[in-house]
Amino acid sequence: MLRNDDVRVVSSSIKIPLPAKRSTCPLRTAHSHIANATNSIAQLVNSFASHSTELTRSVLQKSSLLCSATLSLTGDRKRACPIRRLASLSLAEEAQQKARQNEERVLISEVLVRNKDGEEMERKDLEAEAVQALKACRPNSALTVREVQEDVHRIINSGYFSSCMPVAVDTRDGIRLVFQCCVFKSAALLSAVMLLHVIVYDYYFSFQACSLLSYNGGSVLNFCNLSGDFLWYKRTQCEMDMVTFSSFSMSTQLYMVCMLLMFDHHCIQISMSCFAGKIINLRRLDEAISSINNWYMERGLFAMVSAVEILSGGILRLQVSEAEVNNISIRFLDRKTGEITTGKTRPETILRQITTKKGQVYSMLQGKRDVETVLTMGIMEDVSIIPQPADTGKVDLVMNVVERPSGGFSAGGGISSGITNGPLRGLIGSFAYSHRNVFGKNQKLNISLERGQIDSVYRINYTDPWIQGDDKRTSRTIMIQNSRTPGTIVHGNADGNGSLTIGRITGGIEFSRPIRPKWSGTAGLVFQHAGVRDEKGIPIIKDCYSLPLTASGNTHDETLLAKLETVYTGSGDHGSSMFVLNMEKGLPLLPEWLSFTRVNSRARKGVEIGPARLHLSISGGHVVGHFPPYEAFAIGGTNSVRGYEEGSVGSARSYVVGSGEISFPMYGPVEGVIFSDYGTDLGSGSTVHGDPAGAREKPGSGYGYGFGIRVESPLGPLRLEYAFNDKKDRRFHFGVGHRS
Repeated sequence: MLRNDDVRVVSSSIKIPLPAKRSTCPLRTAHSHIANATNSIAQLVNSFASHSTELTRSVLQKSSLLCSATLSLTGDRKRACPIRRLASLSLAEEAQQKARQNEERVLISEVLVRNKDGEEMERKDLEAEAVQALKACRPNSALTVREVQEDVHRIINSGYFSSCMPVAVDTRDGIRLVFQCCVFKSAALLSAVMLLHVIVYDYYFSFQACSLLSYNGGSVLNFCNLSGDFLWYKRTQCEMDMVTFSSFSMSTQLYMVCMLLMFDHHCIQISMSCFAGKIINLRRLDEAISSINNWYMERGLFAMVSAVEILSGGILRLQVSEAEVNNISIRFLDRKTGEITTGKTRPETILRQITTKKGQVYSMLQGKRDVETVLTMGIMEDVSIIPQPADTGKVDLVMNVVERPSGGFSAGGGISSGITNGPLRGLIGSFAYSHRNVFGKNQKLNISLERGQIDSVYRINYTDPWIQGDDKRTSRTIMIQNSRTPGTIVHGNADGNGSLTIGRITGGIEFSRPIRPKWSGTAGLVFQHAGVRDEKGIPIIKDCYSLPLTASGNTHDETLLAKLETVYTGSGDHGSSMFVLNMEKGLPLLPEWLSFTRVNSRARKGVEIGPARLHLSISGGHVVGHFPPYEAFAIGGTNSVRGYEEGSVGSARSYVVGSGEISFPMYGPVEGVIFSDYGTDLGSGSTVHGDPAGAREKPGSGYGYGFGIRVESPLGPLRLEYAFNDKKDRRFHFGVGHRS
């Protein structure tokens, strides 16, 4: 049974050389053994020269050859001793004499490969490897020193031998050339120390060391921290997986269990071939070290195999240097001059955004993600991370940031979703003041006013994107809003009530946080005071059909809504996948407060079809309980079923709307669009309080189709579409931004 008693795993803090200057440690090791072999040969030849007289008598009629990795012949073949000098002679020898020496040939009658003691090798396969490496040295061939030297290098470069010394032996049949080779034989060969990174549900883990050993026909994953504790994970064909802990804290145990569950151990095998008690091939060792360095490089980690040592007893020790993060500091730069300045943002507000922490091995990929995260705060114009050398094996990170102006005024415009007719009735102008970095904590204050001929919205929002002390990245938004929207989207405009407006005063608080990658959740409480007014601004409770406009029978309805929402976003682009589920519950804490439950969801999917793109979307919802008619789902319009006016398909308790679009590039920022929409109230229009859809003879279902163009602009995509509906009516639709 193979044992692993001699395994040595070392993780140290040695300064890492630049990647461009990476060394091939195994080859350097091999070269050092060649140099040692050369010194030994020189001593042997000196000893041989002292007995040159006896040799001369035995080789008067024959020639002898003694050579090593750096041996050369000198002298005249007519002299008594054909070997007089080595390659270690002075480099000042005349070039002509060296050329003549290199061309001298000695007849070799026999070529053998032996071990370092001159005995036959136990491993015939290794002997065959050495023989196969020989190109020039063959029996009954005349050789030069250069040819012997080249064959010595071929044997060394095969990777199986640490040294090779050619020895010339005079026999009765002629000169026998013996290559005495020394092999690496390891009691246990370990793999390189590797840093592993595992992501478990958005939590970042890293571990110091890992080695894969051959053990009793199976494989053993050996996880070792710097204190010398071990976790053994044994996997064989005949035994169940087994995990044993040794002196670990509960957090470390949990971490390593997660690693075992998620990390594919086959990935370790590519970085090191482990053959306990077997011969080491230096070329394969070099390939394994290169694969380990590539593993680090692919992950952007500042680490590499820095040293390879061959210890006594055939133990091979690999040393990995990892650049640990020592300190992380923030440096503010002036927007115009680039000089160091004093920033308005608190450093801790920036540092909590980044995932790179002190004591971790610095990862360039992780640093890139940190830069992107800081930029998404919206208060930085430019962000960069500069690594600087610190203590041995450590690196300091300096994050240079350029702040944007924190506040200012802005103005703009848009189009109301409640547009019905007339060229200017849907136009909205806006004016806003915003501050992106209140108290230097990235908290945002926004005060805005939107005003049109019909619509008006006054809004104050105060958002803390990350509540202090919370490790889940929970944000908090406090909102107060006063809005007026057209009542035509529910009550139509053919009945003479075209100037009805719905007024809402709302205030509340919402909390949002990421749940999983690409998933986020929101919960909140919102109080709403809402009612309907006529064209003179007078509150009314019935329309011209004497149908109720409120659920309570009063001029205003009051509702306390508990909100829950979850959102999935793909890449964030308009064409990527998206899913939204929204639920609202009216809490009747007071008798006059409304009680109802509303569920609404929408999904979107984009598919590439050559140069074109197919966009599929679907939305639907349902309301349970007693709710006012102005809270009904309005079907039809620019963001619903095109070809119809806003809300003219139906006013429903339940609804489904589906849409398909094919967009294709036309010229520069201009895209062409072909679309088709369909919507239905699922027969629920009559169940809405007062049945506003039935009184106005809304069909309850309908479809539209058409074509249009889209142009990218600073305000967002501008959409101009021409649509036909199932009643053969035609209508232009103009919108700003993507369809919701």
